[in-house]
Amino acid sequence: MPKKIGFEDFTKISMISEPTFSPDASKVIFTLTKPSLDENDYISRLWIADVESGEVYAYTNGPKDGRASWSPSGRFIAFTSRRTLKKDEPGVEVWLGRIDGGEFRMLLKRKLPITKLQWIDDRKLLFLGASGDVQEDVKVIDRINFWFNGRGFIHTIRNHIFMIDVFSESVEQLTSGEFDVNFMSLSNSRDKLAYIATLNDLKPYINDIFILDLKTGKSELLTSSNMSIISLSWSPDDSKIVFRGHDLKRGSVSHSRLYLLNLKDKSIRLLTGNLNLNISNSLNSDVRGGEVYVGPKWVEDKVYFVVHEGGSANLYSIDINDGSLSPVTFGYRSVEGFDVASKNGEHLVIFTSMTDTYPIELYLIRGGKEIQLTNFNLDFVREFSISKPEHFNFTASDGAEIDGWIMKPLDFDPSKKYPAILYIHGGPKTAYGASFIHEFQVYAARGYVVIYTNPRGSDGYSEDFADIRGHYGERDYADIMESLNYVLTNYPYIDSSRIGVAGGSYGGFMTNWIVTHTDVFKAAVSMRGISNWLSFYGTSDIGYRFALDHILGDLSAKPITPESVNKFLEKSPLMYCENVKTPILILHSLEDYRCHYVEAMQFFIALKQLGKEARMVLVPGENHDLSRSGKPKHRVERLKIIVDWFDKHLKQ
Repeated sequence: MPKKIGFEDFTKISMISEPTFSPDASKVIFTLTKPSLDENDYISRLWIADVESGEVYAYTNGPKDGRASWSPSGRFIAFTSRRTLKKDEPGVEVWLGRIDGGEFRMLLKRKLPITKLQWIDDRKLLFLGASGDVQEDVKVIDRINFWFNGRGFIHTIRNHIFMIDVFSESVEQLTSGEFDVNFMSLSNSRDKLAYIATLNDLKPYINDIFILDLKTGKSELLTSSNMSIISLSWSPDDSKIVFRGHDLKRGSVSHSRLYLLNLKDKSIRLLTGNLNLNISNSLNSDVRGGEVYVGPKWVEDKVYFVVHEGGSANLYSIDINDGSLSPVTFGYRSVEGFDVASKNGEHLVIFTSMTDTYPIELYLIRGGKEIQLTNFNLDFVREFSISKPEHFNFTASDGAEIDGWIMKPLDFDPSKKYPAILYIHGGPKTAYGASFIHEFQVYAARGYVVIYTNPRGSDGYSEDFADIRGHYGERDYADIMESLNYVLTNYPYIDSSRIGVAGGSYGGFMTNWIVTHTDVFKAAVSMRGISNWLSFYGTSDIGYRFALDHILGDLSAKPITPESVNKFLEKSPLMYCENVKTPILILHSLEDYRCHYVEAMQFFIALKQLGKEARMVLVPGENHDLSRSGKPKHRVERLKIIVDWFDKHLKQ
C-alpha cells in the first residue's frame, strides 16, 4: 500500500536538467540531481541517453557535475565539477572527458563561478564566468548593486567571457570592463560570438547585444540600450539573430516576446506580436534540479520557445517565413528545458517535463510521436500516495476569470470537515499549475486541504492581468479573498473556522498584508516576505529598481519628504500591525539578499511590542531559495516548523 509523503521524501525525487543533443543528434547528455540528507547537499551527475536505442546510462559519478557541453566533433564533453574541492571550499572546476572512455582530465580550477561552457572547436572552449578580486574581510563598496541573492557580495565582481585551450590549459579573457555579460552564443560559422551585456548598474534591466569577432577580438554593439534582453539564437546563415526580451512598456512585468535582429542594418522586428502570453515558465516547484530553459532555439526555418499559458508551460515553434505559431508539446504540463536538432529531414526535440502529480522526466519527439526516455521517478510515484489537485475557476467581482486548485487530504472522507491552508505564490509574476510541489503533498498527507490560486499579478495570462504595479494589496488581495469565499461555498468539507494562510516572497508580503487587513484566518506563516517597502528599497539586491517599479513611489524629490515616500508606507504591512489578530509565524533566512531579514525582524518587533502572538524563525546559511534549494536538513526542519505551527492553531 502506498505511503504518505513525509518531510524528508523530496530526497527520493530525481531532478533532470540541461538536456543537450550531441552534434550528430545520436545522444543526449543531461544532468541528474538528487538531494542527500547524509551529505546535506545535492548530488549531481551527468547521464547520457541514446536516441536510437533508448539506453540511458551514467557518464560521471559526481558529486557536483553539470553544465555539459559537446565538442563540435562529438568526441569530447566539457563540464563543470568540484571533484578536488572540499565541501565548503568556494570554487568550480572545468573537466574534460571523451565519449569513448578514458580518464577525465581537469582543465581549470577557479574560486569564482562559471555559468556556461561552449566549444569553438575541439581545441578551444569558451566559458562565461565571474571575474574580479573577492574582498574576504572588509568590504569597500562603490557600486549600487553590491550583493546578490545566492552569490553574496558582488561589488568587485563582473561576469565576462573566457577561452581555454584544452591542450595547453591556458586561459584568455575575451571581454573586460565595468559591465556584465549575461548570456553568450556562438555563430554557426564558429567565428563570431553574440553576447548580451548589462552596461549600467543603475538600470540592470536594460541589456544590449554585442557581436565579438573571434579573429580580431573586437566587439560591435547592435542594440540601443532601450530593451530588456534575456537570451538569443543565431539564424542558420548567421545573418540574423532572434532574441527573447521586451520593451519595458509595463516595466519589469512586461511579457517577454521574440524579436528578429538583422545584423546587416541592425533593424529589429517583433515576431510574436499577436501572442499576449509570456515566453517563459514561471510555474512554482520545489523539485527542480537546475535552471529552466525556455529558448529561443533557431533550427532551419523554425524557432522554438516555451510559452506560459495559465497553469501550463508548453513548447511552441514559429515559422520564420510566415510567422505561424504551432504547439510542439501539448496538455497540462510544465516543460522545463529542451533542445532541438535537425536529422534526416526532421526536427528531433528533446525536453524535460513534469506535472503536478509526476516529477520531471526526459522526453523525445521523433516522427511526430512523444517518447518518454527516463523513469527515474517511477518508483517514487509508486511508493507514495499523491493527492491530485483539482482545478477550479471562478469569476472575480470585476469580471476577470481566476484559476485555482484544491488538494484533498489523503484518506479523504467527504462526511468530515478538514482544516485548510491557503498558499500564495511569490513573484508576484509567477504562477501555480502543472508543476510538482513536494511541500503541498506534505500538507495533504498531514490532513490539510491545500488551496492555491493565480490571482492578479500572476504569470500565464495577459500583461494587463500581470500588471499590479502601484496597486499591491488591492485587486490581488481581492482575488485571494474571493477565492477563499468561492471554495468555502463550493467545497463543504472545508472547516471555515480552521483556515490558515501562508506564502513566500511576494506571498510573504501578501500574508503580512492579509493578517493586517482581515482576521478570517486562524494562523499564518509568512516566509521571506516584505513588511516595509522603504527598507526593502535599501536592502534588497533588486530593491532599488523593483520597489520603484512595482510600488511606484517617488524617491526623486529634492529634498525627500514624508509626502514623497508615502506610497511606500501605504503599501507596507508594517504600518498596520495594530490590526493583527491572527497568530503568525515569520520565517526568514539570514543570507536572504532578495528580501533581507530586516523585513522579518521589524515586523516581529512591532507585533510583539503590540502584544500580538508572533514567532520568528531565522535560518543561518540559507538564502531566498531555502524552500527550493536550501540544505536538505534545513528544508526538512522548515517543513516541520510550519506544520507544527499550523497543527497547534488549526487542529488543537
